[in-house]
Amino acid sequence: MKAHGKSVNIIAHSMGGLDARYMISRLKPANVNVLSLTTIASPHRGSAFADYVLERIGPTNLPRIYRVLRALQIESGAFSQLTRRYMAEDFNSKTPDREGVAYFSYGATLSPALWSAFRKSHRIIEAEEGPNDGLVSIASCRWGSYKGTLVNVSHLDLINWTNRLRWLVWRMTGHERNFNAIAFYLDIADMLAKEGF
Repeated sequence: MKAHGKSVNIIAHSMGGLDARYMISRLKPANVNVLSLTTIASPHRGSAFADYVLERIGPTNLPRIYRVLRALQIESGAFSQLTRRYMAEDFNSKTPDREGVAYFSYGATLSPALWSAFRKSHRIIEAEEGPNDGLVSIASCRWGSYKGTLVNVSHLDLINWTNRLRWLVWRMTGHERNFNAIAFYLDIADMLAKEGF
């Protein structure tokens, strides 16, 4: 870390929020003073879609799938750690909030279009957990002080990784982009400043 001896506010998306919780709670870096952690669409309680995928693959096929993914240099070991069971029985019980650190969270919801890559995952998660952004439900992303839900924003929109073709089609048909990720993160920094961090 480059923050040697400094106080920091961490803002993390998706699994980055879980990684940050782990670092704060279990690694407890001595060279930095973490004031707050703000997570955005982090699966604090796991994901019904991870449960679904692992059930379909099956425990006997999982090692083979992991070997293939490793051969393709695709990191996948953490996927099984996104199940609701793992998060409830292992991660959360061993990763308590650290005293003196403020925890904030945001979530997002999406109504996927017919061509959306999130259509199937959204449907699976919605049936089990309710409203979601295509990968993480609102119920799962709530941690600490919940600051709000972004509407009609996908899991990838949250990090400004949006399908450029979609925005081109929308612009040609007179639609405006409904979410600005950069402005959202600036708003979080403003919220933290107003909260005294």
